[in-house]
Amino acid sequence: MTYSELETPDRADHLWRYTPWHRIHPSGDVKEVPEAQGVTVELQSLDGSTEPGGISIEAATDEDLERLCLNGKEDVSTQFIEAISADNTIVLRVARKAKPSQPVLLNIDCTGDIAALHLLLDIGELAELELITRITGDVGWVGILRQGIYGNGCNVNDIVINHIGDGKMLRTDGIHLGRDAQVKCGAIASGSSRCKADLRYTMDQVGASLKVNGSILSLDGMHNDHHVEILHLAPQTRSRLDWHSACAGKSRTIGTGMLRIEAGAKGADAGQLFHNLLLSKDAEADSIPELEVSENDVVGCGHGTANGPVDDDQLFYLTTRGFSEGEARDVLVAAFLNATLVDMGSDVVHEHLLNILTRDLAADL
Repeated sequence: MTYSELETPDRADHLWRYTPWHRIHPSGDVKEVPEAQGVTVELQSLDGSTEPGGISIEAATDEDLERLCLNGKEDVSTQFIEAISADNTIVLRVARKAKPSQPVLLNIDCTGDIAALHLLLDIGELAELELITRITGDVGWVGILRQGIYGNGCNVNDIVINHIGDGKMLRTDGIHLGRDAQVKCGAIASGSSRCKADLRYTMDQVGASLKVNGSILSLDGMHNDHHVEILHLAPQTRSRLDWHSACAGKSRTIGTGMLRIEAGAKGADAGQLFHNLLLSKDAEADSIPELEVSENDVVGCGHGTANGPVDDDQLFYLTTRGFSEGEARDVLVAAFLNATLVDMGSDVVHEHLLNILTRDLAADL
């Protein structure tokens, strides 16, 4: 179905409960499908020293759209971004058995009032890579739609950083994991005044394993709403969702997690955990972990959530060791967010991500 054929989502749907569709739509008029500018995309190795071997960016073909757009046919955000990015659809293609010597950096620079990109991921069988996608720019509104397949037996760390300015971001993912694929997905956010993300992963092949980590820094009056849905369809699949949000000022974060284990997914193992650090009395954090289990032969299913302020004892300890109160606070926030950051990739990737987080903390807290 096209966007114009879909009904406006109801707030009774928990996906849109905290961020109604009209609030994240570029104009607020949900019937409008505005024109969007393209974005500038650059592919390079993380240290810039080499070309990322076996990886390319290409214009999407009709065959790519048929093969890689596997879901979202009746999803409002998917169809909306497809509609406004019809002339800006590209494929990140990773060759079979590709193994770049360095982590790969995909820079997406967004400008103008409205920008959009439809990015298809075609990760070949047995490929091994670390991919960092950094979304930046002074843009009023940006929509990023990522769809595709992680091929059989691949080993991928896939990290997306929201680093845009004060504009709004709508991000939607629809990813399928191949047989025995080993995937880590990371979401890092310290940009945009309002962000709505709908991240969906489908494991319909035996032996797939997925780890999703979030490190969200929400400042001033930011509104960060992330929904993560993991669907277990095949036997012997495993997933973990670990989400950390630090909320300062009058900001608000929402994290909803849905783990679905369908009948037939024997031996599935799933768990999710949300932690929220409240840095001011006006900050607000909501976490809604959910499970739907239709198979009784599972290894385990669990979920949990916890909210709390900075630990006064830890803060006092650091101030007695020479830190100012502000410095001690930054250290504790960095440590809290680093708990999920450290599990997003190799030491090289972790150092790169930690440097970004440290700069953001120094500039904004």
